[in-house]
Amino acid sequence: MNRYPRDMIGYGPTPPDPQWPDGAKVAVQFVLNYEEGGENCVLHGDAGSEAFLSDIAGAAPWPGQRHWNMESIYEYGARAGFWRLHRMFTGADIPVTIYGVATALARSPEQVEAMQDAGWEIASHGLKWVEHKDMPEEEERAAIAEAVRLHTEVTGERPRGWYTGRCSVNTVRLVAEEGGFDYISDTYDDDLPYWAQFSGRDQLIIPYTLEANDMRFATAPGYITGEQFFSYLKDAFDTLYAEGQAGHPAMMSIGLHCRLIGRPGKFAGLQRFIEYIKGFDDVWCPRRIDIAKHWAKVNPPKAGLKPSQMSQSDFVAAFGGIYEHSHWVAERAFDLELGPAHDRPAGLANAMARAFRSASDDERLSVLRAHPDLAGKLAAAKRLTEASTSEQASAGLDALTDDERARFTELNNAYTDKHGFPFIIAVRDHDKASILAAFERRINNDTQTEMAEACKQVERIARLRLNEVLL
Repeated sequence: MNRYPRDMIGYGPTPPDPQWPDGAKVAVQFVLNYEEGGENCVLHGDAGSEAFLSDIAGAAPWPGQRHWNMESIYEYGARAGFWRLHRMFTGADIPVTIYGVATALARSPEQVEAMQDAGWEIASHGLKWVEHKDMPEEEERAAIAEAVRLHTEVTGERPRGWYTGRCSVNTVRLVAEEGGFDYISDTYDDDLPYWAQFSGRDQLIIPYTLEANDMRFATAPGYITGEQFFSYLKDAFDTLYAEGQAGHPAMMSIGLHCRLIGRPGKFAGLQRFIEYIKGFDDVWCPRRIDIAKHWAKVNPPKAGLKPSQMSQSDFVAAFGGIYEHSHWVAERAFDLELGPAHDRPAGLANAMARAFRSASDDERLSVLRAHPDLAGKLAAAKRLTEASTSEQASAGLDALTDDERARFTELNNAYTDKHGFPFIIAVRDHDKASILAAFERRINNDTQTEMAEACKQVERIARLRLNEVLL
C-alpha cells in the first residue's frame, strides 16, 4: 500500500470560519434516532433478536427467538419516549433531525406525521437497524437504494441526509455514489463539516458523535444518571462556546434515542441542558439539513491539487521543480505512503524531505550544486528558474547597488571554492542585510557543517515553495 486512505489532518491548525447565522458562537444540533420497529427481530425476518443499545445489561441476541423484554424496551421508545421528547423540543422551539430507519418509520405513521408537523428533518438511518459490516458491496448498495425508496414512500420526500451508524467500510462511498444526499454523517472525525470527493463528486460530510450521545447510558463506560449526561453536555458546550468567542466557532452534535433518553430519569438531564443553552443569545440550534445548506453557501468545495490522488506523471510535472532541477526527489516521494495529509504543504514537504534525506551523499550534493548563486551570473542573465527569480527578488537581490553586487560575487566565489557547492539560504525568511550576515558567518564553517546546513535550507526552500503551489 503506497496510498493511505485515512485523513489524519483535516483542516489542521486553520479551520474555516463557519459564519454561523447571526454570529452564533456554536451550532448545537440535536439528532433523535428513530429505530423502534427497525431493529433485529425474527418478526422482521432477522436471524435473532436485537442486542444493542437497550437497558438490558450484557444483552445477547437470541437466535431464532423473539426477545420479549428487548422488544418491549424498543416499544417504549415509540409509545412513550418519542412523545415526551416531541413535547419538549416543540415546546422549546428547537427543531431536530430525525435519523429514521425506513422500516421503523413505516411502522410508526403517527410519529412520522408529528415529525413533519413540527418541521423536523427526517434523514435516512438506513433500511433496517442492523449491522452493515459483513454485507457484500452489492447487497449494501441495494439496501441503500431500498431505504431511499421506502423512506420516500412513507414520508412523501426522499431523504437528503444519511447516517447508517452500524456501517461498513464501504458505506460512505456507496451512499455518496447514490448521488442524492446533501450530506452524510457516518463519521466522527471533526467539529465542523467538510467536503470529500467520491467518483469525482464533492460530497458534504457532517460528522456525528458517539460521546455526546445517550447511547452511553447503555454502554460501559457510560452515564448512570441524567445529571451525568447534563454535566457532560454542559462541559462540551462551554468548551465550544469559549472557542467560538475566541474566533473558532464549531458545531456540537448531540445524539439521542427515544427508548433511552425518553426515560424520565435520563430525560431530566437533557431537559436541564436545553434550559441551560436557552440562556445564551448567540447559539444556533439548526437541523442538519440547515447546516448542510449553510455550509454549501459559505464554504463550498474548493478545487485544488491533491497530490495523493495524482498520477506519477502529473505529480512529477507539478512538483519536480520544488527541489531545484532535481525531479528525482518528486519521483521518490511519489512512491511513499501518501494520503490526505500530504495534500497540504506541510505534508508534501515532509514526504519530499524524506526522499531527499534518504538519498546518498552524492545525490544530495547534486541538489545543492543545482542551486544558483545568490545574485550571481545566472540572475544577471535572467536564467534562473521562475521560483528562484521570485525568491531572490523577494529579498531585494535583484536590486543591488554596485558595491553590494561586488560583495556578493566575492562571497559566492570564496564559498564555492571552499565547499564545492553554492551558498544556500531560504531567502524568503530574510532580508538583504541578514542574508549577507549569514553569508559572512557561515563561510568560515567546515564543509561537513555547511553541507548539513545547506540541506536544511534546501528543505526550507521546498517548504516555502509548496506554500505557493498548494494553495
